[in-house]
Parts: sequence; structure tokens; C-alpha cells
Amino acid sequence: MNVHAGHHYEADQVRLIQSQAELDRLLERLKHEPLLAVDTEAASFHRFLDRVYLLQLSSREETAIVDPLAVANLDPLGEVLADPEVEIVFHDADYDLRLLGHEYGFRGTNLFDTRIAAQLLNEPGVGLAALLEKHLGVRLDKRYQRADWSARPLTREMLEYAAADTRHLPALRDILRAHLQQRGRLDWAEEEFALLSAAPRLPTEPDEPGYLRLKGAKALHGRGLAVLRELYQWREDEARRTDKAAFRILNNEPLLLMAKSPPRDMNDLKTIRGISPDQAERRGRDILAAVRRGLAVPDGELPRLERPRRPPPDPAFDARLERLKTARNALAAHYDLAPGVLCPNGILEAIARMHPTTLEQMSGIRGMRRWQVREFGSGLLTALEQPAA
Repeated sequence: MNVHAGHHYEADQVRLIQSQAELDRLLERLKHEPLLAVDTEAASFHRFLDRVYLLQLSSREETAIVDPLAVANLDPLGEVLADPEVEIVFHDADYDLRLLGHEYGFRGTNLFDTRIAAQLLNEPGVGLAALLEKHLGVRLDKRYQRADWSARPLTREMLEYAAADTRHLPALRDILRAHLQQRGRLDWAEEEFALLSAAPRLPTEPDEPGYLRLKGAKALHGRGLAVLRELYQWREDEARRTDKAAFRILNNEPLLLMAKSPPRDMNDLKTIRGISPDQAERRGRDILAAVRRGLAVPDGELPRLERPRRPPPDPAFDARLERLKTARNALAAHYDLAPGVLCPNGILEAIARMHPTTLEQMSGIRGMRRWQVREFGSGLLTALEQPAA
């Protein structure tokens, strides 16, 4: 479907906004709404750079899709997101907020996340499709889950799919909020939502180089790691240069196979599982050059894996942690919640390490929520104080 800038596409009250004037008019209207559902579409399955390629916005009355590639200034949307008078509804807000924060510096202030609400209600399926089908009888079309949202023009079906992601969120929010209220958990959810809006949404730098995070990399040694490092770096550079997802340049499996037994020439390369004749033809020379760079690294400069030192055994800590897990699992059954939602293992470990004796001390543990301390903090203290078996 060809959509020209400035025109918009009507289907079931969905409009594709492709001009600044239209966007400004839309946001002028929406900023007076008490509630706005928001979603983004990126293209990480297709592109090297994860960025926003589509924005879906729904009030209770209308749904619009904004093409961020076609408008010059999205700041008015940032103002709506930050307005404490407008409740912003997301499903699984973390990813969207990370993208919007990274690319535009936007933050949400008054948030409702239907995924977090569903987790606190112990819904059997917390994905959007499962929730919409269960509560509203709406079936989402899964065909476009991995669509290339960076492509233009967008088809009518793609726009319909994108619109469905926010069109039903206000109604879903109402249902989940009522259930949270009935079960006395609305304040739990509100604390979680406030943390979402407060957290700085910058992508965290991984603590080890990318090539070591490939599955199977840590079984390699010196020379194999050097070859893998060069191949990985070549693939990253190529993906960045062409703005393609790295796996579309070359999959992980052939990288590891070549690190284990490096190909010497084009004939060797063509025998490697996962390298198509077309890839060998187009990229073979570059791949072989990367292999040679890895083979040329001097012995004294080969990468070495730092094996993490194991802390000395601490039976008292282990016993406290076991008692906490037992108590937490019993509480999870009582509250009808997944143990990891009620209180994740990482927080239990922090409690076992700190060994607090008061609720006030427990409140100071990083990641510990006020609702957790209030609801079952004393139960966890009791578990800590039990004499070791």
C-alpha cells in the first residue's frame, strides 16, 4: 500500500500520521485525555541499530499510528508521556521506555503496565495475546511479530496489526486494575509502576566482550578465542556498516565452527555448516581475512578467560538462604503467586548476606519493595532467626 506524506489511512478508526501538522493536531487532542495507551515497533530482528520505527497511540476513543521517520519533532509526545495528569498504559513497558529514553530522552511519569499487573494477579499467560483473548475475546494476528517495521511503505495488514497492540489496552487495563483492587494488590502494582518511571533507561554495558557471550565460546582456549574474537568483530562492523541484524550477516554456529577448526581457503570455507554458497561468494574473502588475523595474534597476546574465583564456602549463609527460600515458596503458595514474582532469588540472597534483624534494615536492601516488607517481611525475619538445622 502506498501512503503519501500528509495523507492518512482510515480503517477501523486507525490513522497513519505522516506529517508534523497532523501529529501536532493529534497530540493537541490527546493531551487532554486522562489515559493513553502507547506501544512502539522496532526492527531488531532486521536492523543493527534498535530504534523506533512506529509509534502506536490509543485513547479510549481513537487509535493513531505515527511514522517517526516522517515527522521532524516528537517532543510534543514526550510532553504528554511526562504529564502526571495523563495515565500512560503499556504492555511490558521496560523495552518501550528504554527505546524512547535512549532515542528521544522521553520518560513516562504516570504509568500502568498490563504485564506487571498480570504477573501480580498470577495470570496463566502474561503475554498481550493471551490476556486479550482471555479477558476481551480478542485474537491477535501473530503473523507480523517479526515483521520489518523499518520497511516502507507499510501494508494495510501491518498497520492493522500494529493498531491492535494499543487499541484494546485501555479496556484490558480497566479489567486488570479492578482485579488488583479486589485482591488488595493495587498498591503493590503502583509501587512497581513508579519504579519503572523512576529508573534511568540507558542500556547497561555488558561486563564481558560480546564474543564471550556466544553460547559455546567459553569452551574454547587461546587461539580459538582469538579467531572467534576477530570473526565476531568483523561481523559487528559489517552489521553496523549495513545496518543489518548481526545474525543476518552470519549466524553464531559457523563462527564457533571456524574458531574450532579455522578454514585455510575458500574450499575449506564452503564445507562449513551454516555458510551458504552465496555467503561464501560475497563475504568469503573478508571471513578468511578475519580468520588469518586471529591466527596471527602472537602467543603472548592470546585472549585468556578469567575464571571467576569462587568465594570460600559459608555454610551459615547457605543455611539462611535455604530457610528464606522455603519461607518464600510457602508464601508464594499462600498468595497464589509465582515465587520469582513474590520475591526473586537475588533479593533473598541479599537478605541472607545482610542478615537483617529489623524490618527497617530489610527495607534498605536494594531492590526490596515496600509492599514486600509490609506484606511478609516479618515472615522472612522469622525464617532468618530459626536455629540452623
